[in-house]
Amino acid sequence: MPFDGLVINSLVFQLKETLLNKKIEKIYQPEDDEIIIKFRNLSSNNKLLISVDSSFPRICLSDLQKSNPLNPPMFCMLLRKHLNGGKIIDVYQVEFERVLVLSIESYDELGHISIKDLIIEIMGKHSNIILIDKETKNVIDSIKRIPVNISRQRQILPGLEYKYPPSQNKINIFDIEYDAFKEQIGKSTENTQIYKALYKLFQGISPIIAKEICYNSSLESDIPISRLTEDNLKSIWNSFIHLSSLIKKNSFYPNIIFAWDDKRAADFSSLKLMIYNNPHFLSKSFDSISEAINSFYFEKDKYNRIKQKATDITKIINTRLDRLFNKLQKQKEELLTAEGAEKYKLYGELLLSNMYKITKGMEEVTVENYYEPTLPKVLIPLDIKLNPSENSQKYYKKYNKYKTAQDKITKQIHDTNEEISYLQHVLISIENTDDISNIEEIKQELIEQKYIKRRKVTKQKLKQSNSKFVPYEYTSIDGFTILAGKNNKQNDYLTLKYASKKDIWLHTKDIPGSHVIIKTEGREVPEETIKTAAIIAAYHSKGRQSSNVPIDYTQVKFVKKPSGSKPGMVIYENNKTIYVTPFEEEIKKLEKQS
Repeated sequence: MPFDGLVINSLVFQLKETLLNKKIEKIYQPEDDEIIIKFRNLSSNNKLLISVDSSFPRICLSDLQKSNPLNPPMFCMLLRKHLNGGKIIDVYQVEFERVLVLSIESYDELGHISIKDLIIEIMGKHSNIILIDKETKNVIDSIKRIPVNISRQRQILPGLEYKYPPSQNKINIFDIEYDAFKEQIGKSTENTQIYKALYKLFQGISPIIAKEICYNSSLESDIPISRLTEDNLKSIWNSFIHLSSLIKKNSFYPNIIFAWDDKRAADFSSLKLMIYNNPHFLSKSFDSISEAINSFYFEKDKYNRIKQKATDITKIINTRLDRLFNKLQKQKEELLTAEGAEKYKLYGELLLSNMYKITKGMEEVTVENYYEPTLPKVLIPLDIKLNPSENSQKYYKKYNKYKTAQDKITKQIHDTNEEISYLQHVLISIENTDDISNIEEIKQELIEQKYIKRRKVTKQKLKQSNSKFVPYEYTSIDGFTILAGKNNKQNDYLTLKYASKKDIWLHTKDIPGSHVIIKTEGREVPEETIKTAAIIAAYHSKGRQSSNVPIDYTQVKFVKKPSGSKPGMVIYENNKTIYVTPFEEEIKKLEKQS
């Protein structure tokens, strides 16, 4: 469900209860489209998160901890200037629209009390956070400036008068009577489905709430307007009246609906939705709408931001991989040519052995192959300008040239394959990560490996970017700690520095993936724990969606890093192989125990 008028309404009720007369302690802007306001004297969920991310815009109270940029953005500095130390004196919703206003009383630069309105518009990709002067209604600034070249109808720029978003002529259902309601429904075309008419005509009604109203009226949501009877209309109206009474009594039921088959969050609401009251869905209730919003959006927002931050890196890697695969194909073609070197060596030797049969000026000669007498005779082309000895030497030189090229190309193919393997490991680290800081680690690694140009940064910022070693951690049913690296640099540290020589090392066989370590602590490792660790190794690899994934395992002392090899690249011996199929449910259970 999007943030509709009902969700905003229930949120206003919570924020009024929690924030009225509370003072703003600090304002942060961890993302370009996100503001966090911290309040004094709030024991838990003491921050107001306001995100106008185009995919997941939202507002809620939260205890979320996020790292902030070294230098605060301009909009953050402006909010601090006008609002720090200010007091929330009102929270309200504009009519029944997706617009929430925080009125904040603070002192201006001259020490006079002034009131600023922080307006949050939750409207998909058009969402915005706007600070205005309450008295003049003029925009002080916004997190997204909207000049005339973006919108001719409504500009949001400093100094301009603020105007609320156009209502699209929608009507507040709670401000009209039955006859007006019936008249509005009658304005829709006859073939319009009733649920579409409801959310297009009335404020605050999202498609799912419109379907809920139809469900509570014992009507199919896609029934056309032309088939509605008077009784049908009265039934819909009664559903609206019931909805209105719940809102007026602040009788909210914050909840998330999960799909039964994959347990993923399918929807959320501030009311109990009877439309989901069937075996295909599960409902989980929360104490407040903020808790429901936090829970619903946390994973979605995290993965969306990871994807955004990883896009440029992934593009660079894929471009490099395309070039490497083309390079590898050419090298293999060159190697096939070079592998003909033995033929020229044979020609040279046979010419020396048959010198007496050859005279200068001959174009070719047919001789017996003394090395393979059973094979047909060999026809050797000759250079008419050269004598027999010179023709023989010509073929020896050609042999030496191709032999040298063969060794060189073989080494080049090895290096190309190693680079391909390294970059594929990086891609898997990105695809499987659930940690946004891991993307920064990977980016730093690629900078060090010269795949990404290094920008000039201060020593302080470089120090800040060096994150701690925090691998994935699990606990097996036998009580063994199992660790998995999140990227190539972590893989190196985990295997070569952190792990003990007698720990067990695991990795997918010939498949890019994480290094996995079983911490033995001097104990014998049961087969069940090895199988568990193998499942973890398969899950954190390119074989995540496959079955019967081969996993090699050996003691750490048998794992070596070749000199000059790229991060995460190792060789190993004395290994055994186990085949497993990774299941996400098993991994999640292990995480809960860790």
